[in-house]
Amino acid sequence: MIQRSVRPLQGAALLALSALIFSAMGVLIREASATVNNENIVFFRNIVGVIFFMPLLLSKGIRPFKTARLKSHLLRTSYGLAAMYCFFYAIAHLPLADAMVFTYSAPVFTPIIAYLWLKEPLTKRMLVFSVLGLIGVILVAKPSDALFSSLSLVGLAASLLAALAFVSIREMSNSEPAFRMVFYFAFFSSLISAIPLIWAWQPLNREQLLLLCSAGLLAAFAQIIMSRAYSLAPPGLIGPVAYLAIVFAGVFSFVLWGEVPDLASMFGAVLIFTASLLAVFWRKH
Repeated sequence: MIQRSVRPLQGAALLALSALIFSAMGVLIREASATVNNENIVFFRNIVGVIFFMPLLLSKGIRPFKTARLKSHLLRTSYGLAAMYCFFYAIAHLPLADAMVFTYSAPVFTPIIAYLWLKEPLTKRMLVFSVLGLIGVILVAKPSDALFSSLSLVGLAASLLAALAFVSIREMSNSEPAFRMVFYFAFFSSLISAIPLIWAWQPLNREQLLLLCSAGLLAAFAQIIMSRAYSLAPPGLIGPVAYLAIVFAGVFSFVLWGEVPDLASMFGAVLIFTASLLAVFWRKH
């Protein structure tokens, strides 16, 4: 058992990189979702993560994957997979802009959960930067009145579950390397997400398979990098950096689909960048 690291600059840089890769994955998911149902998308995102580790399994055997914390991995999988399904439900039943707010609001809850669960420091500064970033997300997403409907409870649950998943990564980081956490998440998630395919499987063509496999590979890389980031620094400290994903998503939308941001969106992006930078650099030494 080793002590958890506190290296916020490195953690923040890795979290920003994971946000960029997750945004690129979102582009592929958006393309695939036009013709592929959610059950298949979730399954392929997970099973490709397992296949990603096959070269390591074949060359090193199961030794690198041995763990004494199987229950912790199961708990982290439960949080992460439940959050994933809740997000998909929110996307299916709420306007996309409203669902995006929930997708990127998890950093608001991570400092509180990390404090309650891991007893990591919780400061007013952390909470202010988290809320500042969320305001930026709202300005970019421009949610509708549906944000306040009863269906939004599913979106709120998704954010809380995602925050729990992030903190659980931090909780395991004193004994579990990033690759092992990602492997067990992908493995258990694949087993669980395969069940709906009994009634929801659809034949896939070459283009659909390429999109889903590429998205799964990006997800695996992003999760390894994200897990490493949260092992280097408390989620409450670097969490606002995760808001950069919505800025990257906006850039992809502009480049690929010509979606031009308005003044409010640009101001929101500035707020997100500001919250991300201040969260890392403005702290007491």
